[in-house]
Amino acid sequence: MMLVRRFFDERLAQASYLIGCLETKQALVVDANRDVDQYIRAADAEGLAITHVTETHIHADYVSGSRELAARTGARLYLSDEGDEHWKYAFAADANAVLLKDGDTFDVGSVRIQAVHTPGHTPEHLMFLVTDTSTADEPVAALTGDFIFVGDVGRPDLLERAANFAGTMVAGARTLFRSLKVMERYPDYLQIWPAHGAGSACGKGLGALPQSTLGWERRFNWAFRIDDEETFVQRVLEGQPDPPAYFALMKKVNKEGPALRGPITAPPRLPAARLDALLASGARVVDTRDAEVYAAGHVPGTINLPLTRAFTTWAGWLLPYTEDIYLIAEDAAERRIVEAVRELALIGLDRIAGWFGGDVLAGRELRTIEQVDARTAAARVEAGEVDVVDVRSRAEYDAGHMRGARHIPLGQLLKNLHTLPAGRPILVHCQGGTRSAIGASLLDAAGFTQVSNLTHGFREWMEAGLPVEEGTAQAAGAKH
Repeated sequence: MMLVRRFFDERLAQASYLIGCLETKQALVVDANRDVDQYIRAADAEGLAITHVTETHIHADYVSGSRELAARTGARLYLSDEGDEHWKYAFAADANAVLLKDGDTFDVGSVRIQAVHTPGHTPEHLMFLVTDTSTADEPVAALTGDFIFVGDVGRPDLLERAANFAGTMVAGARTLFRSLKVMERYPDYLQIWPAHGAGSACGKGLGALPQSTLGWERRFNWAFRIDDEETFVQRVLEGQPDPPAYFALMKKVNKEGPALRGPITAPPRLPAARLDALLASGARVVDTRDAEVYAAGHVPGTINLPLTRAFTTWAGWLLPYTEDIYLIAEDAAERRIVEAVRELALIGLDRIAGWFGGDVLAGRELRTIEQVDARTAAARVEAGEVDVVDVRSRAEYDAGHMRGARHIPLGQLLKNLHTLPAGRPILVHCQGGTRSAIGASLLDAAGFTQVSNLTHGFREWMEAGLPVEEGTAQAAGAKH
């Protein structure tokens, strides 16, 4: 008999799977993230030993935990040997990994796993067919990785847009179209177990359901309803979200071999007296408190990344990989610090050198960030009293924006600070107020002293019936 357990990380919108054989007590983990303790605990709870570890492809959105999990448990590592020379696992030999080609199989007790080469999202991508041979001789499910999602397919543009392999996204789209044709050989009842859900940047329209069936996807997934290759190429490439800046580094790390980190623990708590010297040295200090609490009073020079679902994504966009990082949390919040360190470790931000409690706020002059509503903002814009910075995505800006707003997506804000006028009041906004709160903190930390945040964002502006323009954003930092 086969046991299946799905793990879902909400901040990464990432799914991984533990598949066990209850007779032999062996287990396989597929697409592990870096928090490998969760898989070990789950296997122990079921009386299973993790004996096999694999992944569908070289991931771009998080540091893979496959190498660490195999090292911690003594499991055998199985890795793709498909794709061209640019996308081979460089550490496979050192890890004594078994290399898989299209059609190769391996057994986890009575569970048979068959690799199927499904390139397009990446050249080396594999899908794994899962057969419980104790009850059937045909596969019950496909671990589709970033090939097929619920309602969508994996984006083929990341090699070009994130990893800077020029000229690959159209070719990848054509390859993906042909990979989808491979699914014609499989029955409608085949379950689809994808590696991502709604909220992932690995596609543009992923559904929130945890799994699907091939028959359902054939009927309702847009990608299966297009028979013309040219039409498919156009559709799959249009409207893809900007890939976070850290994706390129994740590709490199996961190809060359993630470092073995060990258990995730909290860094030391530091005395409040150290904070001023760190800020004076230019150290990056991240206040993890809620945005409204930060806006009401914070230490000048710190930035605000609240521990929301978006924490990991924006940390990857905005924090340095080559410098120490320090965190601020409320007193008695070590649990939240461990949570933050875990989330940062998932994307390879390991240099968390220490944290401060709420005592750093005592006995000093705190800064505030003004929160304004749409009507107040409109009056200031109309009077020419503020410059507006729109930190939404390009697609959001193109669909409608304030007249005269500068479009600088939040992920590009730090590198475009020099384009903003010194000494002028700046109003920052996004769609609902979350991204703009982070953006306002970045400006405040950079020395812009007259920063305000549109609390409920462009959504409130629209609901108030205030003036909106449509048009195409030209480039980050350009004024429109």
